Amino acid sequence: MRILGIVPCFNEEENIRCLIKELSEYSDILDFIIINDHSTDSTSLICKESNVNIINLPCNLGIGGAVQTGYIYAKENNYDIAIQIDGDGQHDPAYLKNLICPIVENGVDFVIGSRFIKKEGYQSSFTRRVGIVYFSGLLQMLTRQKVTDPTSGFRACNKRVIHFFAGNYPSDYPEPESIMALSRSGFKIMEIPVLMRERNGGVSSIKSLKTIYYMIKVTLAIVIDYTRKHQVT
Repeated sequence: MRILGIVPCFNEEENIRCLIKELSEYSDILDFIIINDHSTDSTSLICKESNVNIINLPCNLGIGGAVQTGYIYAKENNYDIAIQIDGDGQHDPAYLKNLICPIVENGVDFVIGSRFIKKEGYQSSFTRRVGIVYFSGLLQMLTRQKVTDPTSGFRACNKRVIHFFAGNYPSDYPEPESIMALSRSGFKIMEIPVLMRERNGGVSSIKSLKTIYYMIKVTLAIVIDYTRKHQVT
């Protein structure tokens, strides 16, 4: 079984070297590729010096475009499982096998690493926790499935979802939207508990000034996707 780690990065020079070292310790179970989203710092140089697989995007596509690039790569290279791992170092590779296990043993299509099942480790800022609770409630109302950490970027999927995401992936703030899209298409979704770490350096892609835009845009996208389901049926 071939497993690929997809690592989207934008200006992660303070974190990426350590993450590369950590992921290299799991070379027995997975390959990984850095998707450099046109960083303006030394992210690309560090990856080159570390001799890792990297795709340098010619312009900044945003997190959705960077992640979809990884899924297209996974599809074209016939990987069986793909795992998203943020380039900021918040996702602990020690949980890689935990993410893979439900796919291999239980036939789950998509597994999300949630920091809120056991409520241990870094729990994010207050503002983001409010948004997470809101999107969790919205998705539960529309999909009838509880997802405690819908904004988590620490996730794994099987080949069916790889092919789905290679052709269909939200562009802006994709995590909650992609859950709705998977639910609408009948994929089996599951969460497992993980501990996340606090970012050591760099700046999050979701800034406080974008919070209102984020909430409105993602809400509309989820509702539109839900409506599309009922138009089809």
